[in-house]
Amino acid sequence: MRAVVTVIGKDAVGILAKVSTKCAEHNANVIEVTQSVLQDMFAMIMLVDISKLDGDFASLADELTALGDSLGLKIHTMHEDIFNCMHHI
Repeated sequence: MRAVVTVIGKDAVGILAKVSTKCAEHNANVIEVTQSVLQDMFAMIMLVDISKLDGDFASLADELTALGDSLGLKIHTMHEDIFNCMHHI
């Protein structure tokens, strides 16, 4: 099982480190990352393996949202099943 994590907001040092650390705290393994800085705006998409997640998915998603709030970022975490259903033709 995987999840897609998106992060958008004003660029700052350590965003990738803080988000990946939060994932590691829940035993979620970052598989792939793409990020861009457009002028002073940071945008990142992470693909995360959640098959060995400590706890439930909702806890990880809530903690990432709270992390984003504390950093002035919008962090959205979507389970792969929801992502696939939304983008299935």
